[in-house]
Amino acid sequence: MYFNVKYEYKLFWLGLLIIFLYLSPLFILGENAHIRVHDNLDSNLAWYKVLSRSGEMFGSINATIPQVINGLPRNALGTEFSGIVWLHHLFPTMIAYALSQAITRVFAFIGMYLLLKKHFIQESRWSYLCVGVALAFALTPFWPSGMLSTLGMPLALWAFLNIRNGERSWVNYFVLTALPLYSSFVLGFFFFLFALGVFWLADVMRGKGWNIRFLFSIVYMLIIFLLVEYRLVSSFIFEGDPNSRDEYFHARLSFWRSVRLTFKNFVLGHTHVMTVHGLIVLPVLLIALYIIFSKRLWKQEKAFVFLFILNFALSTWYAFWFYKGWLPLTERFHFMDTFNFARFHFLRPLIIYMGFALGLKIIVKHLIGWEKTVHFFIIAQILILFAFNDEVVHHKKPTVKEFYSEDLFEEIKDHIKLPVDQYRVVSIGIHPAIAQYNGFYTLDTYNNFYPLSYKYQFRKIIENELAKNKTIKTYFDEWGGRCYIFTNELGKHYMFKKNTKKSIKELNLNIKPFKEMGGRYIFSAVPIDNASENNLILEKIFTHKDSLWKIHLYKVI
Repeated sequence: MYFNVKYEYKLFWLGLLIIFLYLSPLFILGENAHIRVHDNLDSNLAWYKVLSRSGEMFGSINATIPQVINGLPRNALGTEFSGIVWLHHLFPTMIAYALSQAITRVFAFIGMYLLLKKHFIQESRWSYLCVGVALAFALTPFWPSGMLSTLGMPLALWAFLNIRNGERSWVNYFVLTALPLYSSFVLGFFFFLFALGVFWLADVMRGKGWNIRFLFSIVYMLIIFLLVEYRLVSSFIFEGDPNSRDEYFHARLSFWRSVRLTFKNFVLGHTHVMTVHGLIVLPVLLIALYIIFSKRLWKQEKAFVFLFILNFALSTWYAFWFYKGWLPLTERFHFMDTFNFARFHFLRPLIIYMGFALGLKIIVKHLIGWEKTVHFFIIAQILILFAFNDEVVHHKKPTVKEFYSEDLFEEIKDHIKLPVDQYRVVSIGIHPAIAQYNGFYTLDTYNNFYPLSYKYQFRKIIENELAKNKTIKTYFDEWGGRCYIFTNELGKHYMFKKNTKKSIKELNLNIKPFKEMGGRYIFSAVPIDNASENNLILEKIFTHKDSLWKIHLYKVI
């Protein structure tokens, strides 16, 4: 027993060491690291910067941030009680980013290890399964600003199951209190707590009693989340002016496209909750399911069977949330459009990796001579996940330094020679988050929550371009999260590098509303051939050796 415990500790510490090896490029390279652009560099990291210097960290419910769209609602940038917000307030961007990654992955590893070890695979001979699967789970390429929204679920489930089993420990409630400070309610834990509520109700219906402590713990965590996310609660409960979410329409897919999306999601996952399970984990799940079928182990392995069915059911729910058959209901109940109920699939990382652990155990128990193969499965999955390291996946994309190009935009500020709050800018061919990160006041933005009246006002600037292109018209009118200067010729592309040969030949903007909103300059990543026809004059072209962009600075005349 002593040897087994000692061996398990060594594996555990080895797991932590591997996590820090995985994270080392972020700490070593800093701003020269390559990280995700989509829903990261193009949005969240800039938002944290804007919020930090706005002076509105603790702004009122009705406060606005003038730097964005002449007054972005403070509530659009989330709660001040979020750990990631404070990391970015206290540290430079890449230090905060690296620390956040470390916090998330370490607690994902600890949480999954504790969950498996205490509640699903207790025998000491399976320690390597608990550590190996926990490590693989912790290395999944989660959405960075999601923090512990999905990767914290194992730790939360461990605490809830402890309470359900009658354990009285302050540690369990400490976990349930701390997790809301480093995760998102709408991007994970709403769905998790809903599922736990169903679990509690199932216990009651199966005659296991009311288990008031378990119910109380669920309600307790819900209350903590509602307090932390008070801005979200206020925006949802107290009806104010219509916002951009009011024109989000999700029910579009035909039945057969929904079926295809079901299997695509089941095998490949989703960009915000990537599990990278298709090559190794899914075959393991199918082998384990075959063993259960062939040996009729339904009762003995009911936990695995339940997880497998739930996994597929969540993919089905995700895909069919976009089925156009929902239209009659969404037209009657507007909240079905404004709240993304498809996100129940955010439970899948937890379910897939719990299934992976149980599947590996089933294989070892029932297939003689397969233990070395199981070792291979674990190591192979970890190696595959290493191949999904940001520095590998995004090595052809800009570094953080190249993306935000602070020196380049400082040159533009020096050229304009006006305080940045005295004029407004928009961007063409690059994300407006870049200008925002560098302190410019922008009329364009990427936000999911801003006044609908502003969307209509901004639309006047680009209405002629939208009329030329059905794709960008639908994208803007029926979502609008990207309130960008869309053009027919560039379409939905916003990263034209300085070596591009692209130019805009026939731009047709309405400059009058642009000027009325305070617009004076356009940062364009490409030349505008008919600038004069749009009452624009090219002031100067800016480049910098450390920048990915060539900015054509156009001024309204």
